[in-house]
Amino acid sequence: MYWLFVGTGAVCVTVMGALGLAGVTRGWVPPLGRGTVLRPRLWGAGALMSAAGLGSFMFLGPLASGGLDVNFYVPLVGMAVNLAGLGVQTLARRPGRTPGPPPAATTTVS
Repeated sequence: MYWLFVGTGAVCVTVMGALGLAGVTRGWVPPLGRGTVLRPRLWGAGALMSAAGLGSFMFLGPLASGGLDVNFYVPLVGMAVNLAGLGVQTLARRPGRTPGPPPAATTTVS
């Protein structure tokens, strides 16, 4: 049963990382998210962050092999990186900054 969890986790993290890589390099977003994602490269960076964080959480935390002695806080940092990646993906759904009008001249010529 342990290897089923490890295999499923590895497949999920790999797919998430591949989608993030496609988003960063090609600007490609899966069909379910195309309507809402306005900045696909930022979305891809968030997906890569999330995959790295989730992978480090799973494989250094609950799914760590018995012989692996890892600090208690390492998986928690992985979960924090995962949540930060989800936050970056949420920011990718908002429009970016648009260039505003040029600043007005403040000096007057008399």
